[in-house]
Amino acid sequence: MANNNRDGKMSREEAGRMGGEATAKNHDKEFYQEIGKKGGEATSRSHDKDFYQEIGQKGGEATSRSHDKEFYQEIGQKGGEARGDSDGDGGKMSREEAGRRGGEARARQRK
Repeated sequence: MANNNRDGKMSREEAGRMGGEATAKNHDKEFYQEIGKKGGEATSRSHDKDFYQEIGQKGGEATSRSHDKEFYQEIGQKGGEARGDSDGDGGKMSREEAGRRGGEARARQRK
């Protein structure tokens, strides 16, 4: 049911929600992937390296405010596991261990 404002008109928020629901009923996953790809390509043409560094930094800061030490340890461990251990690495630290230590170090910086 539509939320009306004082003028008896549908709010922008409600109109957007209803439009999004209607679009979702008419389009599949591939549609959204294609428009996402086009949007990403357009963004990359109109922004430089500094733009991406800035939004990456902002995202990292927001994530660090909303996640705890265990979160960073878990993603560090998962990253290390995804990279896999190398055999014959000449005594170097495994990727899994490096990921775990990186997660722990990041968590210590947040304290």
